[in-house]
Amino acid sequence: MNRTEIESLGINNAQELFHNLSYNELIKHELNNGECQLADSGAMMVNTGIFTGRSPKDKYFVDQAPSNQYIAWGDVNRKISRKIFDELYQVALDQLSNKNLYVTDVYCGSSPASKHSVRFISEIAWQSHFVKNMFIRPTPSELEVFKPQFTVLNACKVVNDKWKEHGLNSEVFVLFNIEENIAIIGGTWYGGEMKKGIFSMMNYWLPLDNKMPMHCSANVGEAGDTALFFGLSGTGKTTLSTDPNRKLIGDDEHGWDDHGVFNFEGGCYAKVINLDSKSEPEIYGAIKKAALLENVVADDNGKVDYEDGSRTENTRVSYPIEHILNHEDSLMAGHPSNIIFLTADAFGILPPVSKLTREQAMYYFLSGYTAKVAGTERGVTEPVATFSACFGEAFLPLHPTVYAKLLGEKIDKHNVNVYLVNTGWTGGPYGVGKRMSIKDTRACINAILDGSINESEFDVTRTFALHVPTTLGDINPEVLNPRNAWENKEEFDKKRDELAQMFIENFKKYQTQDSEFDFSAAGPHL
Repeated sequence: MNRTEIESLGINNAQELFHNLSYNELIKHELNNGECQLADSGAMMVNTGIFTGRSPKDKYFVDQAPSNQYIAWGDVNRKISRKIFDELYQVALDQLSNKNLYVTDVYCGSSPASKHSVRFISEIAWQSHFVKNMFIRPTPSELEVFKPQFTVLNACKVVNDKWKEHGLNSEVFVLFNIEENIAIIGGTWYGGEMKKGIFSMMNYWLPLDNKMPMHCSANVGEAGDTALFFGLSGTGKTTLSTDPNRKLIGDDEHGWDDHGVFNFEGGCYAKVINLDSKSEPEIYGAIKKAALLENVVADDNGKVDYEDGSRTENTRVSYPIEHILNHEDSLMAGHPSNIIFLTADAFGILPPVSKLTREQAMYYFLSGYTAKVAGTERGVTEPVATFSACFGEAFLPLHPTVYAKLLGEKIDKHNVNVYLVNTGWTGGPYGVGKRMSIKDTRACINAILDGSINESEFDVTRTFALHVPTTLGDINPEVLNPRNAWENKEEFDKKRDELAQMFIENFKKYQTQDSEFDFSAAGPHL
């Protein structure tokens, strides 16, 4: 890279350019700059400041042709004028000019036919470290000819003082100019904005080529059977796809094309609140040199207290996928045999595992029900029931039915089994019942993956009409049918009907007269 590439963006008088530093070099810069501390595991620890989660209400797309014809405008995808974008772009340029800059070149997408080259520019070493962990690291020969298709300017140190005049949500801004292939970030230091920003762009680019982008983790068994785990943050995508008996393809973002499933990323981003070596040994073991811990609390010797959520419940670690010993080197695999929808049901109503019909699969994919987990977003301090289309509506620039149609076509073509797994509460709602044990959830997942769940007899629940196994391995049968796990059956029936009504109301937006996506018959009925 030469300086003209930086200058062509409008950055003036850049000082030293630290381009694609090694992990050893990044760690040295992080310590010398006073950005990070060293944990006793060898990982680096960073405090991301006042923002310890994403700021979804501060994300905007420039309203211009042709992208404005495709984007589903609304609360998720907010408009910003080209004039205001240009004004804030200049604010970002002024911040990055006359500075030492960290420039990091990466790929998003392991499939040669689908990958996009992305360049990140920041004045902070740990942000370079973060994207080096999270995206696919080009080989030395690839770096020699690297040309970015998309560029992210992270000017996190500035805020937008004119946000009220601009009609925006706050002083934070995360802005995407699709036609110019550029994004700018200001006002928040949180690393996840860079990761999810590019995920949003992949969710724009791929469907236009009839490829399916997915907010899911994926792994593959010895027989080549691929499994996908859909779910929002905190539902268990990372934990449950990290399996010593199966190779990890990736823990969060994937694509599905005519050749199979491929990871968007080259690393993992795991929640570490209450992490312990016994229940999640692979993730615990991945926290070593090159890993980057966010917002954890440690003593003077660098020993982390994973139970301490005083900074945030959304404590995280990013690490290269190579830190998981049993990972798939190619970050790709064949078409999936099983799809698992993960939900953290705060009401304690949904069963720990249900086998879905094709119609139910479409219904629950579009519903995307879960509970937002504390700390994942600003202002969320305890689980809140929510519906997020396709288990990732915050990252979908196009209408949810675009992704649902792609998924339905692929399920039909490849004869995929689909299951709903509740990693949330049992025996009562949040505050009364208890969280599903990882042991029981893993038993459900294992029964799906080894096919033994098909040997069970199934009951059909009332109202939701979900097919649940009557027995499954060593799991207490009373847990399998959630009503049996509640002491007060009348209270269960009341809460069940409340949740059913929420599903029904939410799905009405897909029940237009000419809609080919009216799968309401597959949902709950009162």
